[in-house]
Amino acid sequence: ADALVAAGVVSDRSEAFASILTSHSRYFVQHYAPDPTTAVELVRAAGGVPVFAHPVASGRGRVVGERTYREMIDAGLLGLEVEHRDNPEEGREFLRGLAAKHGLLMTGSSDYHGTGKPNLLGENLTAPEVLARIEELATGSVVVRG
Repeated sequence: ADALVAAGVVSDRSEAFASILTSHSRYFVQHYAPDPTTAVELVRAAGGVPVFAHPVASGRGRVVGERTYREMIDAGLLGLEVEHRDNPEEGREFLRGLAAKHGLLMTGSSDYHGTGKPNLLGENLTAPEVLARIEELATGSVVVRG
């Protein structure tokens, strides 16, 4: 996205992702992507803690139905990213209820990938106790602090 902005092809990163770096673009190259359940299983098998990122951000494309949530939970999903700028409040309420019902962790994220997008570093944080729980549940690597 930054290269497209630097070359003057688009005015900003948001335009790059909306027009060129999207699966609807004529430049899109098909690639393998596991289905959500397989992704959860692979993350768990690797010792990771699968958290579904911005699951109700309909502005980013397709959102999943309740059946997919159930399948992911059955496969070992451990959390939902509830606090994210692209999750509408109605969707956040749905996610909070789903998390409470199934004992899932609730995380937040700024989804900050550098300047040039509206996301602010440090917005929508994950609570410290939730981060600690994620670290406890992870078995795939050692947590490094510094």
